[in-house]
Amino acid sequence: MGTGVLNTAAGTTHGGVAIAAPPVRARRARRPPLMLGLSVAAAGLVLLPLVFLCVQTGQAGWNTLARLLFRSLTAHLLTNTVELAFCVTTLCAVLGTTAAFVTERTDLPLRRMWSALIVLPLAIPDFIVGYTWSSLWPSLHGLGGAVLVMTMSLNPLVYLPVAAALRASDPGLEEAARSLGLGPVAVFRKVTLHQIRPALIGGGLVVCLALLAEYGAFEILRFQTFTTTIYTEFTRAFSSSAASALALVLVLLGLGVLVARHFAAGRGGGRVARTGGGARRPPIRYRLGRRAIPVTLGCLALTGLSLGVPISTLGYWLTRTQPTTLPAVASVPTAAETTLLYALLAATGAMLLALPAALFVDRHPGPLSRVLESVALSVQGLPGLVIAMALVFFSVRFAFALYQTPMLMVIGYSVLFCPLALVSARASLAHAPARLEETARSLGKRPAVALVRVTLPLMAPGLAAGFCLVFLSVVTELTATLLLLPTGVKTLATQFWAFQNDQSYAAAAPYAAAIVAIAVVPSYLLGLWFDKKRGV
Repeated sequence: MGTGVLNTAAGTTHGGVAIAAPPVRARRARRPPLMLGLSVAAAGLVLLPLVFLCVQTGQAGWNTLARLLFRSLTAHLLTNTVELAFCVTTLCAVLGTTAAFVTERTDLPLRRMWSALIVLPLAIPDFIVGYTWSSLWPSLHGLGGAVLVMTMSLNPLVYLPVAAALRASDPGLEEAARSLGLGPVAVFRKVTLHQIRPALIGGGLVVCLALLAEYGAFEILRFQTFTTTIYTEFTRAFSSSAASALALVLVLLGLGVLVARHFAAGRGGGRVARTGGGARRPPIRYRLGRRAIPVTLGCLALTGLSLGVPISTLGYWLTRTQPTTLPAVASVPTAAETTLLYALLAATGAMLLALPAALFVDRHPGPLSRVLESVALSVQGLPGLVIAMALVFFSVRFAFALYQTPMLMVIGYSVLFCPLALVSARASLAHAPARLEETARSLGKRPAVALVRVTLPLMAPGLAAGFCLVFLSVVTELTATLLLLPTGVKTLATQFWAFQNDQSYAAAAPYAAAIVAIAVVPSYLLGLWFDKKRGV
């Protein structure tokens, strides 16, 4: 053919000279309509409370809204919230980071035991911690009482991510800093603190959001916050306009915390040096020497205040009898059975909402998937009280058949804890890369079969952890339960709350003990999964 042109599969030859074919752009994987539809439906359901709250607030009119917002009560609530958030977040950051450092970076005796004891308070709901402290110390109330109780309850939320960051960080950087003559304090300030900064910011974010959402502990300690006032306006004053206006402020505060975290993490907070794959090195452990005794006493004081006081006080009330004017509408076994049933249904519902969205976001990245993920996670900044109130408004106006039904309560739980399930599902997808599904499909398996037989088994440990996390959250949830629980149905939390409000501490103790006992099981399973993940 001489100077002719010959087309080949690899390219083109012209006069004997091979000319590379232009690269063929890989076709984007087709978005499964079913997965897309389920993801959009889940995002719409999650977004429904916020949209309806905005509509409800807008219907009140600007004049009414301005009168409700620009009053001394709102300023007082805002001051209380800011003071509380600043004090508790700062104290939790100091305590959590210090505890994580001494258990991960020193030769503290029995450090694994201390690690477990520091985390265990997460199994005790905040309202039970408030109940134990209040019954032990009746004069404990106001800002001081709220700071003490919430700091003791929430400091593990900082400890866990910081401890994980210390395990994942590269010890070589600290060794290099020490070889340059820097002391332990300077190394921590200039190197270690930079490495754990994203975890510290994330832990502080969770603490702030937990403070905004908490109701029971503040009601017990007689500390007025947005949640306590919203609940009063909605259930006692029957002022939906005032409740909606304050709820909108609370939502804006939560979004403000999320935005602040984004900017804080953006200023270099997202870069963490880690050991390379296959080059994992043991962490640096400083010798405490004579300081082992005061450090051990500090750990003992922390665990004594955060874990010892609630458990010992609960044990004290379990051994006492006390007259009460309230009838035991539901026994402990009956209330426990109802609580377990709702927790199982809600955990299943949350996972079913989150799984299609997680698969769609991971398998089909793009602007649409990012929007759907952001919408699904947006409810993270909404307190349970706001979500429950919005669902009540919606059911009364547009779906009255759902009002005061178990279905509405399960929907409320599923929406409230969908972010927990979504984060767990997204994390578990790291163990199920898309190429394994593609391999199964190349062998003739249908997409649904490949998903069930390949992807889901690999995701199972992470999905189980997410299920346990949602289950634990439902068991220890109070505010949304008080608003959404069907008439005549009693859970452990509502029975405890009724007796606690009557100051029948001995009668409330068995229900509180049952909540803690149930919460310990998923907490233990999560702890096993966490230990497996950290690989030490």
